[in-house]
Amino acid sequence: MNFKDLIGTIGVGIILIAYFLNMFSIIKKDGILYLILNIIGAGIACFASVLIHYMPFIILEGAWVLVSIIGLIKTLKINP
Repeated sequence: MNFKDLIGTIGVGIILIAYFLNMFSIIKKDGILYLILNIIGAGIACFASVLIHYMPFIILEGAWVLVSIIGLIKTLKINP
């Protein structure tokens, strides 16, 4: 496994951990931890996609980051 694969695997792993924790009701889908894990995981996966120059996943992961940031902002405004 090269560096680019490792970075991508870490990013996707963080996203999957967030999903797993949500599916088993350990964290809430609209909770701060879930959103932060998605921002970090998708950001890392997006970076890995940039490293391999794969535009479809740059767009996908970039959008995932933006949507998660918007969700986090909305959550922080509701629960200051």
